[in-house]
Amino acid sequence: QVQLVESGGGLVQTGGSLRLSCAASGIIFRLAAMKWYRQAPGKQRELVATITSASSTIYADSVKGRFAISRDNTKNTMYLQMNSLKPEDTAVYYCNARTIAIATTRDYWGQGTQVTVSS
Repeated sequence: QVQLVESGGGLVQTGGSLRLSCAASGIIFRLAAMKWYRQAPGKQRELVATITSASSTIYADSVKGRFAISRDNTKNTMYLQMNSLKPEDTAVYYCNARTIAIATTRDYWGQGTQVTVSS
């Protein structure tokens, strides 16, 4: 059974920092492409950051220079360090794992963690 469990969300003031974690089980974590998405009220879910199995990273323009995605394959955990937070970063943040096996792609999701940035 695949589980992705996010943690680290909370309430922070503008300019503050938070570190999100996503602990994975039930997948071969080191082979998975991992992503952070977010969804603000009334908006579509958007991709925030990606880290490949080779640890290459890609960021949305809105978070470049402020957020950093990383992974620790020894702990089966992905992180999102969020600095210089803005009110527009307020959203539920979701962890996503994509695995590919025998030409079959599967996506798994965590339950989400709320991040609220007060102005």
